Amino acid sequence: MIAIGCDHAGVEMKKAIIEALSEKGYEFEDLGTDGEPCDYPVIAEAVCGCVTSGKCEKGILVCGTGIGMSMAANKINGIRAALCSDSFSARFTRLHNDANVMCLGARTLGPGLACELAEIFVSTGFEGGRHQRRIDLITALEEKNR
Repeated sequence: MIAIGCDHAGVEMKKAIIEALSEKGYEFEDLGTDGEPCDYPVIAEAVCGCVTSGKCEKGILVCGTGIGMSMAANKINGIRAALCSDSFSARFTRLHNDANVMCLGARTLGPGLACELAEIFVSTGFEGGRHQRRIDLITALEEKNR
């Protein structure tokens, strides 16, 4: 299950991602918005809560640029959110960083590319190995700065 959410700028992109990935068998927990104005930190918290609780394996957040969602998501313990705008970043943030949330900008990407990046993100695993040590260091920073 993938948690997904957006602010009012990302509604159409969120719908496109759900449609494209649902056709490939992915299931979603849609946490809004459906068009009403909202504050992106509220949506980021809801999506990230589904990820940290284990209800959802990964999360996708969409706002105008993806920057606000990324900033808000990365304030939540246990979240490693990455703002992605190209396939290399979408793939390697999973392979090397074990990112569990991807952020996208509805005003900076077209829907086709966004759907491609989302599919790469949800279908790519974590390599582990030498990268796990770095994830452990990130987690230690998080714990130290609670």
